Amino acid sequence: MTVKQDSPKKFKENWPFFWVSQINAAYANALERRIKSYGIDMPRWRAMMSLYEDQYLSVSEIAEFSAQKLNTTTKVVQRMMSDGLVSTRVRPNDGRVTEVCLTNKGEKLRKEAFTEAQVIFQNTFEQFSEADLAALNTTLSKLHARLKKL
Repeated sequence: MTVKQDSPKKFKENWPFFWVSQINAAYANALERRIKSYGIDMPRWRAMMSLYEDQYLSVSEIAEFSAQKLNTTTKVVQRMMSDGLVSTRVRPNDGRVTEVCLTNKGEKLRKEAFTEAQVIFQNTFEQFSEADLAALNTTLSKLHARLKKL
């Protein structure tokens, strides 16, 4: 598939990357408004949710899963450590790697903030079937895999 023409007419509505960026921005804005009262910004949220699925991760892994730059993630983790939200350990099978995990305080805060994300999810996807959502996730996953190869 190729772009048929380089014309401004209806370009945005026919350019999938426009919609991807618009959805990402709308989601981030909606979520940030809801979790701000918990003292959580988007970089912290992304780190917390990365650690939710995978209990122990290196800072590099958190950066990858949260789609953030490594230096940004390092600073986020340092701030979270200062706030008692995460702790670190040396990776058991590789002493060169420092791993991060949520503390009880961090997990409690993640859980509270996740209720806000669930509200956004419900309002966004309430008219989608489980099959629609599965198809959307499959398509987005395929796009992500192809883009990572570039």
